Amino acid sequence: MRQSKISRSCKAPKSKDIAMPTIEGTDQVAIETPKVESLDLKLEIVVIPISDVDRAKSFYADMGWRLDADFAEGDDFRVMQFTPPGSPTSIIFGKNVTAAVPGSAQGLYLIVSDIAAARDDLLRRGVAVGEIFHGGSVHNGADEPYLFGSLRVSGPDPDHGSYRSFASFHDPDGNGWLLQEVTTRLPGRIDSDVTSFASVADLRSAMWRAALAHGEHEKRMGGKHDENWPDWYAAYMVAEQSGAPLPV
Repeated sequence: MRQSKISRSCKAPKSKDIAMPTIEGTDQVAIETPKVESLDLKLEIVVIPISDVDRAKSFYADMGWRLDADFAEGDDFRVMQFTPPGSPTSIIFGKNVTAAVPGSAQGLYLIVSDIAAARDDLLRRGVAVGEIFHGGSVHNGADEPYLFGSLRVSGPDPDHGSYRSFASFHDPDGNGWLLQEVTTRLPGRIDSDVTSFASVADLRSAMWRAALAHGEHEKRMGGKHDENWPDWYAAYMVAEQSGAPLPV
């Protein structure tokens, strides 16, 4: 029988042409487990339990969130989707979209680069945002629990540490939201080779922080103008976002 072209082209190479790894101290061949790349799993939607669809729609629209969808099927079903500015994740609420009790969603975090500016913006929009606070690691107390504990100390974190300053508010049903200021990510949270900013506001805030840090850099260099400031800005902004050591 004539051999097919496919089988002839797929002949196994001779063993002498392949360097097979062996287990040290034996003549056994080590079998390497192939690395499997993980698939992307992007968090797309968070469902918010509400009691009045139109009231919730008005609240989230007044906050400046983008209305993506408003679908209804008769009187028994309605679903609405909003997306916060600069967020890759959206929220959904409506009628007969969740069995959760209205107002039971708590600890919903909105990450901001400037918590004072974010709070002021929400106050201008009529949202009752609490005072900016920080805390330690006391997880049993009279204050409303959040990720870092149950003891809320008035004012932003004294050291202005990333992840450490908060402000909270609720929607009309009592679902609890927290603003959290994040300026420098913990190491490993962001791909150091990929830097992006979700909005003009985030980019502007990052550039202001780089400008202030660069001013201190020039002082350390004797007060002379740094002609390579664009390179320094770029390195600082990438390092800040990825959690890498900041340039000095």
